[in-house]
Amino acid sequence: MFEREIERYNTLLKEYRTTVIDKFNVEDLKEYNEILFSAHSCAIEGNTFSVDDTRALKEKGLGMIPQGKTLFEAFEILDHFNAYEFLMEQTDHPLTEQLVKDTHRILTQHTLTYRYKDAIPGEYTNTDMGAGDTIFGNHEELIARVSRLLASTQKAIEDLPIHPVEIAAQFHKHFIFLHPFRDGNGRLGRLLSNFILVKMEQPMILVEQQDREKYIGALKACRDERTLAPIVEFYFKTAIKRMDTEIALKKEMTEGNDYDYSK
Repeated sequence: MFEREIERYNTLLKEYRTTVIDKFNVEDLKEYNEILFSAHSCAIEGNTFSVDDTRALKEKGLGMIPQGKTLFEAFEILDHFNAYEFLMEQTDHPLTEQLVKDTHRILTQHTLTYRYKDAIPGEYTNTDMGAGDTIFGNHEELIARVSRLLASTQKAIEDLPIHPVEIAAQFHKHFIFLHPFRDGNGRLGRLLSNFILVKMEQPMILVEQQDREKYIGALKACRDERTLAPIVEFYFKTAIKRMDTEIALKKEMTEGNDYDYSK
């Protein structure tokens, strides 16, 4: 069904690895992704920190909160840093409920109880949930399905019945609509889908803040049309766009310098 996207992705991935990934120090690449991913993923949920603000916070901590930004937003991003770093150290481990709960606990450690006094970081919701124009199902029934989703996804990671990007995208859709936690499901779902990609030695997929409406639209289309195709297509397009952009930028920054002062 996604033959064209898969062919384009796989072809581009070869160039992206040799042009971008293989040229980076491993730890530098991890931090580069951490800052970009944290800034955009939190921004999708309403955080106003820019990428530059996020980089400054990473480098200087709470001593560098830009004017007009809140302490809550700073803690949200700092917690996201910690969750990202924790999860990316676990890529040799299987996808389990304990891993998901531990990541959620770190991700929402300083923000969850500020919004929901009766919620506990790392623990599933104790009430039915709604977000935007979506009312999710009975929370007890949805939570009971989480273990099946994780086991099925782990098996797919091991057996690779479909392309890695399809596995990550399908997991993301299912996780979002199970919505097992009181808050943080979107940020956690994006972290986990990238954990899946990294486990399968694929580049991370960065959903940029400016693509928020397309991203939410793809999830809603999955809900309304009862198909996984929209989110899978969105994931492929997003991955291809990022690789294309970074390859082009790398070439431009390498070849584009001209030191002839007479011009």
